[in-house]
Amino acid sequence: MTDPRQILHDVFGFSSFREGQEEIVRAVLNGEDVLAVMPTGAGKSLCYQLPTLARHGLTLVVSPLIALMRDQVAALRHFGIEAGSLNSANDADENRRVTDAVREGRMRLLYASPERLANTSATEWLARAGVNLLAIDEAHCVSQWGHDFRPEYALLGEVRRRLGGVQTIALTATADVATRGDIVARLFETEPRLFIHGFDRPNLRLAMQAKENTKRQLFGFLDRHRHESGIVYCSSRNATEKLADGLSQAGYRALPYHAGMAQGDRAKNQDIFLQEDGIVMVATIAFGMGIDKPDVRFVAHAALPKSIEAYYQEIGRAGRDGAPADTLTLYGLDDMRLRRLQIEDSDASDEQKRVERQRLNALVALCEAPRCRRQTLLAYFGETTEPCGNCDLCIDGVMSFDGTVEAQKLLSAIVRTGERFGTEHLISVLVGEDTESIRRFGHDKLKTFGVGADRSKTEWRSLLRQIYALGLVALELSEYGRWTITDQGVAVLKGQERIELRADVLMKPRERRRRRSALEAQAVVPGDDPLLMELKALRTRLAKEESVPAYVIFSDRSLIDMAAKRPTSTNAFGEIHGVGQAKLDRYADAFLAVVRDHAA
Repeated sequence: MTDPRQILHDVFGFSSFREGQEEIVRAVLNGEDVLAVMPTGAGKSLCYQLPTLARHGLTLVVSPLIALMRDQVAALRHFGIEAGSLNSANDADENRRVTDAVREGRMRLLYASPERLANTSATEWLARAGVNLLAIDEAHCVSQWGHDFRPEYALLGEVRRRLGGVQTIALTATADVATRGDIVARLFETEPRLFIHGFDRPNLRLAMQAKENTKRQLFGFLDRHRHESGIVYCSSRNATEKLADGLSQAGYRALPYHAGMAQGDRAKNQDIFLQEDGIVMVATIAFGMGIDKPDVRFVAHAALPKSIEAYYQEIGRAGRDGAPADTLTLYGLDDMRLRRLQIEDSDASDEQKRVERQRLNALVALCEAPRCRRQTLLAYFGETTEPCGNCDLCIDGVMSFDGTVEAQKLLSAIVRTGERFGTEHLISVLVGEDTESIRRFGHDKLKTFGVGADRSKTEWRSLLRQIYALGLVALELSEYGRWTITDQGVAVLKGQERIELRADVLMKPRERRRRRSALEAQAVVPGDDPLLMELKALRTRLAKEESVPAYVIFSDRSLIDMAAKRPTSTNAFGEIHGVGQAKLDRYADAFLAVVRDHAA
């Protein structure tokens, strides 16, 4: 056995492992089964490629796409490693090369699709060839809870048994707790070593906008990235073609990519994107899995992604080189309706449809999050972090209000119904709707029945998504989508903590446009403006006194607005961006004093 660090340097040309790689490599070399969850771009492939080179034997790699196999095999052979694949795109010469290398014991890494491995004769041949490591890429596809469950992946547990219970490493970038548990149950007889190396990609700037003028919003975003490589995801083949054409007419080097194109045209466009700079790939979700272009500087979604996991995976194709990268997601009610329709009309089981509905709800909660988007995104995967300062909500702030009472109404409805019900039942309780289900459970007799009649169902859905994003409630995906209350939610319900919620997402589109126009028209204040620096100093002092992040007091955008407008009255202060009634009552006097002293 050769030293892994020596192989890393001599074969792959790297001076050191990326975070998380070395401990996984050593666990595999110690003969342990492994389930590894690593962020996109963290170098998952190396975790099975390097151990293969450090010892004798054949590694079988399960991969979902022929194009991905092709690229991986080409890269390995470029490193001087004997690699091949079993797929329908091979010609006779390639099939002969692969079978000869396997028979003679020269083949080190052999790639195959799960469909090919479902063939008993294929796995019997591989068992005789002496496979000693099974590597399963995109392992979330194994699980019914995974966002991209594939029935053929579910057969891999049986494939593993037919190979003699061979040592196995399963890898994915997106697996929540339920998905991880399901992967373990389906693939392994005994508990594998679990490595979770974080979901955060701090170099990605996260931003989401409600749709108003999709073309204008997209072009405004892309104008900041001329001559850079990036991806724009569309929801349909037709939208892909139209946008690619429009961008080309506007002077971008834009190429379409979708499943309706001829295979040769798709491969040609993909190769251009991978090999050249300044290409905008306009694509459906058919494009992206396994794309390892390190200098993708932006990813935009012209419509709502399929799920929060799909969103994470798709934006993860940007900034793999670790340098800053930009993302923008546009969403609208029509997108949400379309996604729900796609779920209901699919051939999935009732159980899978239920899971997909909850995943979509989690994504919408991210769109309407009242705090740092990165905090909300990572919380979905079970991680916590400080406000990132690199998302639109941290940078621009939000229009907010004291939402403690609204949250308490929602939390009370959850508690009084026994933490056993989903969204629509709870909202029916709040608005006082007389339904058969409400009467059957006697929930029309609860104190909370009808206490939210002053708001529409749509508003309550948004408010529930917001308190979910804040971590006050938890959504049990594997238990019929029921809501439960967290410790933080209990504190809010008891009045021990107060919270702020977003007002702008409750506005009608016309009101949002008016507000955005007013904000865009405001004067830009330089960063070294003396008044702005004094306002920031006050914010820092207050944040330390209250033991909260500075943005909780006011965002930079609010302070810039103050420095530009220089309000001297309470009424004028109330017109500042991000100043709701609660912040007006709490902070107006202190900040107005700074403005007046500066004027004096």
